[in-house]
Amino acid sequence: MIQSRLHFLLPSGVVEVQIEGTMDDRIGHFLSFMSVEKGASGNTVAAYRNDLQQFDSYLTGVAGNGRARDWEGLERAIITDYLLALKRKNYAEATVARKVAAIKSFFQYLQAEGMIRRNPAESIESPRVGRSLPKPLSVTEMDELLEQPMKRNTPEARRDRAMLELLYATGMRVTELVSLDVDDVNISASYVRCMGKGSKERTIPVHEQAVAAVVAYLDSGREPLVKHRKEAALFVNRRGERLTRQGFWLILKQYAKEANITAVVTPHTLRHSFATHMLRGGAPLRNVQELLGHANISTTQVYTQIASEQVRQVYEKAHPRAR
Repeated sequence: MIQSRLHFLLPSGVVEVQIEGTMDDRIGHFLSFMSVEKGASGNTVAAYRNDLQQFDSYLTGVAGNGRARDWEGLERAIITDYLLALKRKNYAEATVARKVAAIKSFFQYLQAEGMIRRNPAESIESPRVGRSLPKPLSVTEMDELLEQPMKRNTPEARRDRAMLELLYATGMRVTELVSLDVDDVNISASYVRCMGKGSKERTIPVHEQAVAAVVAYLDSGREPLVKHRKEAALFVNRRGERLTRQGFWLILKQYAKEANITAVVTPHTLRHSFATHMLRGGAPLRNVQELLGHANISTTQVYTQIASEQVRQVYEKAHPRAR
């Protein structure tokens, strides 16, 4: 299998993406455009790469040859057939919607760059995706989860407790958490500074328990893990390198299992839990929006519905006339 590499310049630096198999140069140029000109995140670029490679592979199968793709002569019906094929394979509507978005963006780019005269995807409609409510953990479940690292006395356990406490205390995205440097945490003033989407920096207060967990990690957890004294990353793995999102997820899954939490727990679950518990505790919606780093308050409003539903459940269980 042919392998090649693309390099994308992102705010965090140059990202190398390995491509398995051949890929049309125009797709590569589009991905570079999305990264450099549009400022798309590494995750978005990777998702679009996979979506367009899958679409290109389908077209190659239809054409029955590996010749250069004739994007100019592509008919709308071929795109429609491809989307129907995805549905027959039981792809989730949200996944199909993302693939449609990738295809439409790609053809818009080709047309804008003068590579094609007409856009065959222009009238393609995306599936209507119902907005599913995030599923937060209960306060009891969060307490159980946070207690798990405390059952071990190792540098890794102190690191893990600091990460879990900090994530639940701030509502940060997991990418923001693992991107933290030691200098981003102000212990004396009890706040953390992180870089969110669109390279927007925000400062988030941190409560006393989370600060104590971070201090314990810095005092007796990080140094045994770090291999190079110049390492700036706050959270490192056993090799002394910056912990990755995937690495954190594996750690979280293990602690969720040990806490006997049956629900699926992802790093974003802690963010959902933070927002829901804050609103249920009386925090103003606008403040929660700022803490989460949401550009639009409508994104944050989904959590008010969760909080309201939980209040109603408590009400219906407690009120004598509601039973």
